[in-house]
Amino acid sequence: MFDYVLSIVILAILALLAGAFFLHRRGARKQALLMVVLAVVMIANVAIWVIPTAGGDSLADAAARAGD
Repeated sequence: MFDYVLSIVILAILALLAGAFFLHRRGARKQALLMVVLAVVMIANVAIWVIPTAGGDSLADAAARAGD
């Protein structure tokens, strides 16, 4: 189930970046910048969950084992 959540977050990041691009072209620079900042925060959250720790497991792996 957690894989689905990560996939939806990645799709939301892509949608935010695409929306920011179009808003920037229309002249709404402040809103576009805020959308890019939100996308960067979401990328950092996904990276925290997916990148392996020193022990070799990621937080997503640990959460999946705890749910079993």
